[in-house]
Amino acid sequence: MLRPAAAVVLSDDANAPTIAEARRAWAGKFRARGIESPELDARILIGHALSLDHAGLASASARKLGAGENSAIAALAQRRLAREPVARIVGTKEFWGLLLRLNAETLVPRPETETIVEAALAAIERSGSRTRRLRIADLGTGSGAILLALLTELPRAFGVGTDASSGALVIARDNARRLGLTSAAYVACDIAAALLGPFDIVISNPPYIASRDIAALPPEVRSFDPRGALDGGADGLDFYRAIAAAAPALLAPDGALVVELGAGQSGAVAALFAAAGLAPSAPRPDLNGVPRALVATRLQVNGHEA
Repeated sequence: MLRPAAAVVLSDDANAPTIAEARRAWAGKFRARGIESPELDARILIGHALSLDHAGLASASARKLGAGENSAIAALAQRRLAREPVARIVGTKEFWGLLLRLNAETLVPRPETETIVEAALAAIERSGSRTRRLRIADLGTGSGAILLALLTELPRAFGVGTDASSGALVIARDNARRLGLTSAAYVACDIAAALLGPFDIVISNPPYIASRDIAALPPEVRSFDPRGALDGGADGLDFYRAIAAAAPALLAPDGALVVELGAGQSGAVAALFAAAGLAPSAPRPDLNGVPRALVATRLQVNGHEA
């Protein structure tokens, strides 16, 4: 946790940079390396090294850095120059207003994945109140981001997250504990192999990158995200096929399946779900206009479940 202020460390080196100078210098190096958010990354990393939040950095901007501080900043900055994501360097990422811990077995939660939370909440509201008792299954929970975000919005919900990675489940459990969300449980299994429905909401952000496309991903992704959380098989659809096979038995009669989509996958995933006896809705776009969340429900024929 970053503190708003830290003890002043005076430097006896007249040539030592100030905090503001260090921020500008490292931002310039990040920009030259083609890093997308150089100023933000420099601010976060320097603040992390000095245990200062944004306000603390601003108020101490004219202070010269001590030699140890300079070295600590440089060590973090070199990792960023090697394209390690800032979230992995500092070990945390904010998602839906929640500060989540990460490890090597978890994806870094991305802003576009919040579209899944929005779509799930909208599906819940279409069939009743947010305050009713609900059961949620999160298939491939990773850090627990989506499930924990939903549990903060649904006061009487219980959620279970699955993951094939025991290392990911360690982090998911820890995130739930730190956030005080005692209504979350976790189980190690493939997809939904250990689950027994019915669930009101089944959610998933599955691996959806085609195997051949992984090498072309940005280095922050291909070199640092766990491959098992990226690789969706030859066409990127392997996990959607598994989810489509499992979902009908998991969903309550008025339940909904909500999945994240990769770019250009909405039609193919909708077809898989329809073939499994589900009724997909039009995909929900993220803030960039990319179809990102697909909601599917049990198929109804003449007012009755198919």
